Amino acid sequence: MTACKTVPGVDLAAADLESVLSDLAAIRADMVAESDASASRLRHIHPNYRISAENLLQYLALRRRDLRPLQLRLAAMGLSSLGRAESHVLATVDTVLHVAHRLAQQPRAEPLGETPRLDFSQGRRLLTEHTDALLGPGPPRRLTRIMVTMPSEAADDYRLVHNLLQQGMDCIRINCAHDDAVAWSRMIAHLNRAKQALNLPCKIVMDLAGPKLRTGPLGPGPAVVRIPPSRDIFGRVLAPARVWLTPAAAPHSPSSSPTASLFVSGTWLAQLRAGDRVKLIDAREAKRTLQIVEVSERGCWAEVAKTTYVVPGTVLRHTPAGMDRGESETFVGKLPPSENRIFLRPGDLLVIHQDLTPGRPPMYDSAGKVLSPASIGCTIPEVFEEVRSGDSIWFDDGKIGGVVEKIERARAFVRVTHPSAAGERLRSNKGINLPDSNLRLPALTADDLKHLPFIAEHADVVELSFANSAQDVELLQRHLTRLSDRRPGIVLKIETRRGFENLPEMLLTAMRWPCCGVMIARGDLAVECGFERLAEIQEEILWISEAAHVPVIWATQVLETLAKTGMPSRAEVTDAAMGQRAECVMLNKGPHMVGAVRALGDILRRMQTHKSKRRALLRELRLAKSLLPESGTGAAHHSERESTSSA
Repeated sequence: MTACKTVPGVDLAAADLESVLSDLAAIRADMVAESDASASRLRHIHPNYRISAENLLQYLALRRRDLRPLQLRLAAMGLSSLGRAESHVLATVDTVLHVAHRLAQQPRAEPLGETPRLDFSQGRRLLTEHTDALLGPGPPRRLTRIMVTMPSEAADDYRLVHNLLQQGMDCIRINCAHDDAVAWSRMIAHLNRAKQALNLPCKIVMDLAGPKLRTGPLGPGPAVVRIPPSRDIFGRVLAPARVWLTPAAAPHSPSSSPTASLFVSGTWLAQLRAGDRVKLIDAREAKRTLQIVEVSERGCWAEVAKTTYVVPGTVLRHTPAGMDRGESETFVGKLPPSENRIFLRPGDLLVIHQDLTPGRPPMYDSAGKVLSPASIGCTIPEVFEEVRSGDSIWFDDGKIGGVVEKIERARAFVRVTHPSAAGERLRSNKGINLPDSNLRLPALTADDLKHLPFIAEHADVVELSFANSAQDVELLQRHLTRLSDRRPGIVLKIETRRGFENLPEMLLTAMRWPCCGVMIARGDLAVECGFERLAEIQEEILWISEAAHVPVIWATQVLETLAKTGMPSRAEVTDAAMGQRAECVMLNKGPHMVGAVRALGDILRRMQTHKSKRRALLRELRLAKSLLPESGTGAAHHSERESTSSA
């Protein structure tokens, strides 16, 4: 090449154009070779996804290179930087090649013998079709669907389901870790009734609980009741605490929820009148006074304006209104034990044992020296076969972290490294994450298999929790095929490091099914991969899924403060707006969830009117290397403990 077309304001050196053409030609050759090498794999893909699977393979071939230097040269020439190529990758490269050849005044020979490639409009259309198939048709004026997790009360509250659907819910999500088939049936019946009343569609999504590793039970705590008044942010009392006093021999339930219930002598209780005072010395030796405000045959209501701690045997002294004498006494009867918890600070030792023997806090001598460390069990003892010294461990969604110091006699000794010096309390039934450990847990638990017949009959979509490998996906497909002729969509919940690393292989397996999707389960995923990497990881999942034309569900803590308190934080509004890049956003339960659905719908509608100005910098993507050509050995040669950070 000796000539170069002149473009005003751009210095197009012949050597630069030659280099760009050479790089683009090499990239294209790699992409076509990837498709050819995977011909046998593509034969197993469902017809709905065959073109999409080929596009995914070509995108993975593209992302095995560091494209940033090429991007800069393309941008300097006013050409596409390949930053939005996901849904039509070969067409994008071909278009850039065509324009570059025109600039170089070189004719481009059209490739011979190739099947027609996916064009730009097809890529967008396929993602739309697959989204409609999985999540239902998009609502008017909003492209992104809204999924809502049902609380237990939805089984008995038709109006709640009706209002959620009316405000914009597109998918109802039933978490099979809670409630039972009877409650799920009632939720579905309420949905069907609301759909008919409002003439609106709504998909039924059922979530398999999967092998969630949790802390075991704790021994009972002391029998003590804390009775706090309601206070404002400055600590000023807004309303006194309400205490229900009822006969210990024949207790009655109160007509409304009390701050606390105390069981006392019925004879003593019969003496009380409205306006009387009851004095006591609480468990902290603090003097407190209860004011009797209402008396009935079932019991008495009292109010107290200061925080009070009561234990069994606390003496109550009755002083009749307007009298200084004639006091009578009783004592507080049996109280339920409080929930126990383990207070942990950096440097503390925690023992994890394999069985569900109740755990306990540390034991100290009179000088405050630890005699025996705190201990707690775990719900899946098989994990001890995979845990090694030096592995990191996290509890309660990352609130407490540590390092496994040693394993001995079915016990793991953990040195706490997080939280802050102020410490954190660990309770029973809290999640445990072992991101460094190569856990080989079954994708489907015994409970999941028990629930699958109901799910196969009623669900439009099944969510596979803790999806970690292609074998996990195949297992679910086999069970669903055995149970029914129906083919509910399958959603891969990406919430572990292994699941993220194996996403391309799992997607190609899921694409053997008529309908599939991906959920970014950001809670466990952040703990597993590190909070500092979450933004990067969710970007990569969005890219890979778009290349496969597979819809993505953006989940975990979206507008959580709004759903729980009625007022959102600024950060979560921005987070919800980012969710517009996915095809669906999931809301969790809360007392203000109807308002949260309405607010989310408004945010998503506003965001879709703005064009995206994102231009990706395409560095080498380690995830693209996790799926090797079939002639190779695949991801099995990659160590599961290898860091997932992109090079």
